[in-house]
Amino acid sequence: MRVWLAPVIWVVLLCALTAFLPAMTWLFSWAQPDAENLIYSRDSFAVLLQSHIWLVLISATIGTLAAVSAGILVTRPQGRDFMPLVSQIASIGQTVPPVAVLALAVPAMGFGEKPTLLALVLYGLLPILRNTLAGLGGINPAVLESAKGMGMSPVQVLLKVEFPLAGRVILAGIRTSVTINIATAAIGSTIGARTLGDPVIAGLVNGNTAYVLQGAILIGILALATDSLFEAVEQAWGRAFRG
Repeated sequence: MRVWLAPVIWVVLLCALTAFLPAMTWLFSWAQPDAENLIYSRDSFAVLLQSHIWLVLISATIGTLAAVSAGILVTRPQGRDFMPLVSQIASIGQTVPPVAVLALAVPAMGFGEKPTLLALVLYGLLPILRNTLAGLGGINPAVLESAKGMGMSPVQVLLKVEFPLAGRVILAGIRTSVTINIATAAIGSTIGARTLGDPVIAGLVNGNTAYVLQGAILIGILALATDSLFEAVEQAWGRAFRG
């Protein structure tokens, strides 16, 4: 149970700050002593946090399904020829800056959440795909042969042998992707998506450092909470499927 202590602490801190940040004028008075409005109030921090989490969650789900499926495909005998193509597509997704993806997607998809989701999905594919390939490719072939010798079908081998053994490595890729996208999602505020980047953008536009700090603090703690949660899940997975 000790492994879950850190995620719980970070989540409690995140919820507490989200609820009580509007009452912490004293905390930001030093950052912007001459400002009339020290606390961002266009939207509540709870609404921004919820919207931010949903954007990251939806994009992570789509990206994970796509990357893991592609990783499974190219590690099967009939799909190995597609490995270079799949790897190049995923690499392009992370090579192109999210801002460029947003700029290209807005004319076709409009402002708001849709182009932001597209940018997050593309940007998050590569870490998951790489770890899926590393996890599935790192399994001892003798183990797979033993499973087949026991009469397991290819699907049973995948679900009962490959996933349990490679799961921790795949989770590490998802962890990296999600953590990166928590910060990247803030860029969506520049095209009308509702995220924790709203106070950051508003602070930069209006020269209000207090706004910037409020958004940055919540984004940072959300990233730390998520990272520690994934770490706990990875450790639990490792204990469950040890050996």
